[in-house]
Amino acid sequence: MITITTSNLNGIRAAKRKGVETWAGQHTPDVWCMQEVRAPQDEIDPILDSFAFEYATHGRINDPGELDRMNEVCRVKGRAGVGLLSTLPVTQRRYGLPGLDEDVDSGRWIEADVVTPQGYTITVASVYVHAGNADDPVKMEQKYRFLDAMLIRMGDLRDEAAHGGRQAVLCGDFNIAHTPLDIKNAKANEKHAGFLPAERAYVDRWLGELEFVDVMRDLAGDIQGPYTWWSQRGRAFDNNVGWRIDYQFATPELAESARGFVIDKAPTYDLRWSDHAPLTVTYDV
Repeated sequence: MITITTSNLNGIRAAKRKGVETWAGQHTPDVWCMQEVRAPQDEIDPILDSFAFEYATHGRINDPGELDRMNEVCRVKGRAGVGLLSTLPVTQRRYGLPGLDEDVDSGRWIEADVVTPQGYTITVASVYVHAGNADDPVKMEQKYRFLDAMLIRMGDLRDEAAHGGRQAVLCGDFNIAHTPLDIKNAKANEKHAGFLPAERAYVDRWLGELEFVDVMRDLAGDIQGPYTWWSQRGRAFDNNVGWRIDYQFATPELAESARGFVIDKAPTYDLRWSDHAPLTVTYDV
C-alpha cells in the first residue's frame, strides 16, 4: 500500500509559520504533491528540509536525505509554484508542459516516476491550474491555454498506460468543480470561474475520451461533496459551503487499486495553514 497526498499550501512560508511540518510528521505520505508553494528556491529548500526532518524523526525514513524532492518556482514572483516529495525511489523527473512559454504558465506541472513497493513504476504529477476570472478574458485565456496543453500530455499518459507502460495519477488543485455534486451552490456559480460550462467540459474529456478516473468520486459515489476548499468569508467552513476542486485523476488500472481516501479538514481551520484540505488516497500497488 502507498499513500499519495495532494494539498494546496496557500504559500509554503505561511504554512510553515502555521505548523504544516507538524502535519507532515503525523502523516508522512509516500508521495506528497503541493501546489501554490509561492516562494523563491532559497526559501523553499530549508522548509523542505524541515519536512524531511519530520519524516525521519517519526521513523518514516532513516535519514532526511532519503526524502526525494522536486519543485518548480513560478517565474512570476510570489505566484503559483508546485512541489513533490517522495519516500519512494524516483527514477525520472519532468518539469512543465510543452508550448507554455509565458511567465504565468511556469511552475504548475511537474512529474516524477516513482517505484512502488510492489515494483511498479508509476507517474505522479503535481498540478496547479490557473484559477481564472470570468470577468477577465486574459486570465481565462491563460487558463484555457494551460488546459489545452494538459489535454495533449494526458493523452500521452493515457496511451502509455493503455499499452502496458506506466500508470499515472494527476494530483492537484484543478480549480474546476466538475458537477453540481462538487459545489454547494451550483446555480449561483454557473457564471463564475471554476464552474463555467467550458471549464467543466475539460473534465468531461479527461474522464471520457482520455479515460482517466476521478478517484475520490469513484470511491465516494454520487453523493454531495465531499468538498476540499471553503471560502474564508463568512462561515463557509462551519456551514460546509464548499467546492471540490482538489482531485486525483488516475489511469484506469491504477484507479482500480485505490482502496480509500481521506480529506483532512483539521489543518484547514484548526491549524489554518491553508483554505484547502489535504486529500490522501491509498493505493494497493
